[in-house]
Amino acid sequence: MPDEARLQLMTREGCHLCEVAAETLARLAGEAGLVPQLVDVDADDELRAEYGDRVPVVLLDGREHSYFTVDVERLRRDLGTA
Repeated sequence: MPDEARLQLMTREGCHLCEVAAETLARLAGEAGLVPQLVDVDADDELRAEYGDRVPVVLLDGREHSYFTVDVERLRRDLGTA
């Protein structure tokens, strides 16, 4: 995987929750001056095995922050934009 962005969204094609999470994450990242990196778990066998159907997953600084939905208040707090 390329250098990790500060904010990543583990996602897959055709996932409605992933689409909603991507929109939310883009808005929150913009507030912090960041651009989230979208990572398709189906493009990598290891990621697909690790995440399976447990997407979307938000990673902040390479660590799991939330999954299925973006924890907006917690993410704003952790990004210092609250």
